[in-house]
Amino acid sequence: MEKDRLTQPCNMLMIGGSAGSLDVLLELFPKLKPTLSVPIVLVIHRKNTSELMLTELIAAKTKFTVKEIEDKEVILKSTIYVAPGDYHLLIEKSGHFSLDFSEKINFSRPSIDVSFESAATVYGPALTCVLLSGASNDGAEGAKVVKENGGVVIAQQPETAIFPFMPEFMIKHEKPHYIFNLQKLVD
Repeated sequence: MEKDRLTQPCNMLMIGGSAGSLDVLLELFPKLKPTLSVPIVLVIHRKNTSELMLTELIAAKTKFTVKEIEDKEVILKSTIYVAPGDYHLLIEKSGHFSLDFSEKINFSRPSIDVSFESAATVYGPALTCVLLSGASNDGAEGAKVVKENGGVVIAQQPETAIFPFMPEFMIKHEKPHYIFNLQKLVD
């Protein structure tokens, strides 16, 4: 595990999470620098009935444009995208999002694994993926593909997670490049 700052170029930041991850996002987003010029894509396990509430909560905490992803939408820089509930999120080589309604993976749709893997094949070493709090093992297999394609994998320090199982599982099985301490990021 590397201790230094992230120096590898990043053309997309993808963040996956489940139970307990919203708290982290609401602390992090107000601290984002306005000069950040990459798309940030959130793949969060949630019920599809809470579609706009998540987008509105995040938009209230940042100066960035925040929007729910639509099928075939062009990916823009300096935008925070939220994967809609009940669809798998895929990244197309053409620079578009794609939504898929195939069966659930790890009991989830959207599946973090599916999104991490899809982004890894498009962005390769220019992809950074972060896995936050959650109670399933979703994200670990996707992290493996991200690493195989040269991308960077980051896990939330389990001690700072409300539900530590997801980052713990990824740390144990896929050895992320970095483990972040939430308090150091928000202080």
